[in-house]
This record gives sequence, structure tokens and C-alpha cells, in this order.
Amino acid sequence: MTDESKPLLIKRYASRRLYNTETSDYVTLEDIAGFIRAGREVQIVDLKSGDDLTRSYLLQIIAEHESKGESVLPLGVLTDLVRSYTGAAQSVVPDFLASSFEMLRSGQSQIVENMTSINPMAQMPGLKAMQDQQAAFFKAMTGGWAPAAEQPATSSVSEDGAKSKEELDAIRKQLAEMQAMLAKMNK
Repeated sequence: MTDESKPLLIKRYASRRLYNTETSDYVTLEDIAGFIRAGREVQIVDLKSGDDLTRSYLLQIIAEHESKGESVLPLGVLTDLVRSYTGAAQSVVPDFLASSFEMLRSGQSQIVENMTSINPMAQMPGLKAMQDQQAAFFKAMTGGWAPAAEQPATSSVSEDGAKSKEELDAIRKQLAEMQAMLAKMNK
């Protein structure tokens, strides 16, 4: 029986083969990408040295997908990432990226909640299929984080929608702040 709360431990042998310690079999990078898309945390360690290789392998997975034409990261973003490895921006970029993905997850949750709770189109035929497609898109964009439909609701919306307007204003304010941070970083 597997413990889903702990990261899946993958060991890399000297031959560079990757070994899944839970299922006692060898896995590929595509298998690891599948585990991550399914919501599982993964840790990859070198068997001999014990070094954590997770970051390197995750970057390799991203590079392979990008090279196959499955582009998620625009060229400008990749260029800015390379630039961020030179100096002071290096300390700001990880926090900014984490905040951006958190906003994406939060925004996705808010969009789905608004579509189902206050939008009169919520009863429109085919809306469920459209929401499922949207959830799949967001899941692909966020690397497999749980779609909003699977996350617990964080707040209820009043009948007049005042709370959702406040939340939308807060998201807009955060976006403006992040854009200002980006502008400062590009100078």
C-alpha cells in the first residue's frame, strides 16, 4: 500500500536508470511526468551519493516537452528566466513564480465558482463540458495541480455578488503589483 502523503521516491542508479521504490520497477521520465500530473509529489535521489536530483529531472521533463512542440512557456518567459540567473533578480524570481502560479490556481477556482454560483448561464446546456475542458486546460497549465472542482471552496458568495466583486478587485490589485515588480526587474 502506498502513502500518497509522502513523495514517491525514485532512485537513480549508476547506469542512469530510474527505479520506483514503491512498485519495484524501472520508470522513464514520461512515467515520472505522469505521476506528477496525477498529483503525486516525486523525489529523485542518486543511489550512490544520496544527492537530490529532483530539480534537474523536472527541468529535463520540461525541456523535452518544450522541444517536442508542446510549448507552454513563451519565448519571452524563457529568456527572462535565463536573465534571472544573473544577480539580484535571482532572489525575486522564485517568489514571483510561486505567487503567479498560486494566483492562477486561485483565479481558476474563482472562475469556476462564479460560473456555477452567480452566473445565470450556469444552467446553459453544454456548460459542464466546457467547464471540464477548462479544468483540463488549467490542470495542464499548472502541471497537474488539482482543478478547482476538486478543491474545497474557500468562501461563499452572497446573493448580490458583493464578495466576489471584492475578491476580483483583490486579484486585480495583486496582478497590478506583480506587473509593477516585473517592470522593475526588466529595468
